[in-house]
Amino acid sequence: MSYFSDTTGLYTDFYELTMAYGYFRKGRVGETAVFDYFFRTNPFQNGFTVYAGLRDLLELLEQFTYSATDLAYLRGLGFAEDFLEYLRDFRFRGTLYSMEEGEVVFPGEPLMRVEGSLMETQLVESMLLNVLNFESLVATKAFRVRQAAGPRLVSEFGLRRAQGLGAMMATRASVIGGADSTSNTLAAMKYSIPAAGTQAHSWIQSFDTELEAFLAYAEVHGSKTILLVDTYDTLRSGIPNAILTAKAMEGRGERLFGVRLDSGDLAYLSKKARKLLDDAGLPYVKIVASNQLNEHVIMSLLHEQDAPIDAFGVGTELVSAKPDAALDGVYKLAAVDGSPRMKISENVEKVTLPGAKCVVRFYDADGFFYRDGIFLEEECLSGEMIIHNPKFPEKQTDVSGLRAEHLLKPVYAEGKRLVDGKTPSEINSYLQERVALLPAEHRRFVRPHIYKVGISGKLLQLRTDLVRSVTAK
Repeated sequence: MSYFSDTTGLYTDFYELTMAYGYFRKGRVGETAVFDYFFRTNPFQNGFTVYAGLRDLLELLEQFTYSATDLAYLRGLGFAEDFLEYLRDFRFRGTLYSMEEGEVVFPGEPLMRVEGSLMETQLVESMLLNVLNFESLVATKAFRVRQAAGPRLVSEFGLRRAQGLGAMMATRASVIGGADSTSNTLAAMKYSIPAAGTQAHSWIQSFDTELEAFLAYAEVHGSKTILLVDTYDTLRSGIPNAILTAKAMEGRGERLFGVRLDSGDLAYLSKKARKLLDDAGLPYVKIVASNQLNEHVIMSLLHEQDAPIDAFGVGTELVSAKPDAALDGVYKLAAVDGSPRMKISENVEKVTLPGAKCVVRFYDADGFFYRDGIFLEEECLSGEMIIHNPKFPEKQTDVSGLRAEHLLKPVYAEGKRLVDGKTPSEINSYLQERVALLPAEHRRFVRPHIYKVGISGKLLQLRTDLVRSVTAK
């Protein structure tokens, strides 16, 4: 089952097709290319980004073809028949080298290298950026929510506020980042995520009394019951009626799981609710909070206001990744037919790195992440082990003798995936392992220290030579 079933090779920006048509007309179908996917800035002022979206991208790549309907549409846009015949048999048969999904990644380093024909590597650009940018953004937001919530339960509640079917990818990315469950039932089934939900105010309003609504819901759902207590008056109606319901449940050998606060002063109400529940002999009843939550509100509730909240439902701000609307990931040409290429800009941060490259992570003597280095592929792990600051080349670090890990590995070739699909929860387990290896100063919640990513001397020289060559021309 796939909600990608209608996705074809038309899932791209139109300029990708116009460029492909130009390559075709100019006889460049046989040329090869190398592209890099990377981003320039960590979102949310975080110390790193959580790499996510790989499984969805690989699934979409397998479906990146052109149907008869697609070709008829392109014919109507003026594309010639010989080009349409080329697209009729199109499959992406290039090779993807990628970091593992759930990896801790940093600005400027290639997270994925795409190799193949110039035509195919160009055509998949927009889709690749769409999937990896969005899921990595939401996964990073979810990590911050998890960081604020600590060991407490976090459920993703964002379906009704998400950007259309982007809710599916947002749910998946949320669990990769640290959410425990989701209200999105379709995503729960597709990605093997625990489904979670309570009730809406409409359930309670549909009965003559709040107590009648609570008792009826508990009769149906038993010990899974969570009661929404703010429909009329949280402390004078909702909690007292929840207590009566809990006592009725105890009489038949069941326990009320929890109550949910969805409005008002969550710190004040949770404290008052906890006391009422405890005084009634119900210390096991959990308090769940929702309503426009984000990592900063959760951090304040727990660590500044000592709110006795056991679980959080986070929706709008998680799936829409407020306040950062997008991850600034880009896809840049690095080589054509073995010849290195680069983009030159007056903005230093927009100058790209030429050639096919690899990324190596170096560990310090205590086993923690120390530096990431970007090397030309032919020198990876065998060249000079000195890396330079990309903006200030005179600053350099000797990484020789340190434990090294090659981060880019083949994940797709000849039209097929080379890696097994892991569930979002399994990817989160990997993320937790990797975060534990990142020094504390890089993962702190506020003003994290910048993790250093350097480039090899050979890559630095190639970049310098290409700039001079282009400038001379």
